[in-house]
Amino acid sequence: MPGGSIYVQPNEKYTGSSPQWWYEKFWREDAENRRKARYVKAGVGFVIGVALALRFDLAGWSPLIGLLLGGIVAGGDWYLDWRSFHATAVWRGARRGEAITGRILRRSLGRHGYAVLDGRAIRGQASIDHLVIGPGGVWIIDNESWSPDTEIACYAGRLFFGEKYGTKTAKSLVETAEAFAELLSRETRVPVTISPVLAVHCGLLPKGGIVMAEGLTLTKPKLIAKVIRSVEGDVLNDEQIELLARTAARELQRV
Repeated sequence: MPGGSIYVQPNEKYTGSSPQWWYEKFWREDAENRRKARYVKAGVGFVIGVALALRFDLAGWSPLIGLLLGGIVAGGDWYLDWRSFHATAVWRGARRGEAITGRILRRSLGRHGYAVLDGRAIRGQASIDHLVIGPGGVWIIDNESWSPDTEIACYAGRLFFGEKYGTKTAKSLVETAEAFAELLSRETRVPVTISPVLAVHCGLLPKGGIVMAEGLTLTKPKLIAKVIRSVEGDVLNDEQIELLARTAARELQRV
């Protein structure tokens, strides 16, 4: 019986489907347990609300205050559950990471003089999800997502996704950044160095939400603008930004 045991029958729960499919299945099956737990938390909130009302001589208002606090607790618990599930949307294939990141980049960087080009490639070579050109320099940004329990970290200068090395991912983006920089520098005669960034839509990042390893920066999409704008001083002037953006739009293939 290849891949199994003659003594233990295969468990249908853990075979035949993707991790994302089972994640959603278990989430739906656990809905009743989450609802019951929410009722208990709301009940505790109600009791605390009544106790607080009595403590501050608001006996006549105690039922209302108890209901109000219980409702706040239930609503907060529902929101935290929804948020944890929503955070896996890109990993589950329910949303497109590049659409989310592109919208964030344009909203947070556009008014500060940065040009954002989505979906670009060097013909016959590598492609990237976003190219950002602005006063602080040039960046390429790709989007990726791992399972919710995958720890993303740097140990002794090396990138890890869980127990696996992340060198292949880092090397690929670093080489892509170098290729884009070479093309733009050659076509514009403006010497540029491009910094690669990986937008992490699902996975466990350390406190602070940023990992830097092997020439690559990994962070949550909402923090990318902060990383870019943290560069001190202007590397490029308005003329250079416009020239680089025009050249990128002309020379790089849309994907």
